[in-house]
Amino acid sequence: MDSSDGLPALSPADIERPSPARIYDYWLGGSNNFAADREVAERAAAAMPTLRAAIWANRAFLRRVVKALVTEYGVTQFLDLGSGVPTVGNVHEIAQDADPSCRIVYVDIDPVAVAHGHALLTGNEQAVVIHGDLRHPATVLEHPKTRRLLDFSRPVGVLMNAVLHFMPDEEQPEQIVHAYRDALCPGSFLALSHAAPDLDHPTEQAGMVDDYQRSTRVRFIHRTPEQLAGWLDGFTLEPPGIVQVNEWRPDVESHQHILRTYGLLARKD
Repeated sequence: MDSSDGLPALSPADIERPSPARIYDYWLGGSNNFAADREVAERAAAAMPTLRAAIWANRAFLRRVVKALVTEYGVTQFLDLGSGVPTVGNVHEIAQDADPSCRIVYVDIDPVAVAHGHALLTGNEQAVVIHGDLRHPATVLEHPKTRRLLDFSRPVGVLMNAVLHFMPDEEQPEQIVHAYRDALCPGSFLALSHAAPDLDHPTEQAGMVDDYQRSTRVRFIHRTPEQLAGWLDGFTLEPPGIVQVNEWRPDVESHQHILRTYGLLARKD
């Protein structure tokens, strides 16, 4: 049942338990978050001072990779997995600004993210949001909205931006990546970003992660570029390969030190 403002009717437990999607929204300057989300976000930022810069660099990576897919590779279809709460620089805005024919399917498990997505996309017939779990590829891929909007006989850009680090190894993220890969035609793309170990501040990072996991009850797993490369069977990396997100085809050369987050773009063989 929805509340009068169009948001889902949330229980006190929903509001008091911090959500990764709403924490991320807060870091990006959004307003779709609660006090519990803000408290966790502020503690994390205090523990790792370069965290906010990394969040913004990751968002800028998403903007650049979507723009490149449309303008350089001719991709006009996107599946954004774990899309989060709509905030600055959403995929449909970037893609449709470059080519108004672009079609976008957003998928998120957070009901607040989905509700705000529905509100944002009112009147946009070429972008939809699904309340779904990316860990169940068949359900996402066979969803009526997905089948209506995306033509998998043509190239699709699958986006996994800052989401797979919430998936521990026992949930088999590699196999989930491969399940989406198998649904794509050759010439489709996978773009992803992922948090990595900070070798300069391991103690501070470990403390931040412990607090985040206790507060959200969501696992957070750092992985190395080598581990990410191991997921790319059936793909070919596009230049510049797996690099820190602020170094992936930057608009201007960047030497900013940020918390380690790697990004990549790979084409299905």
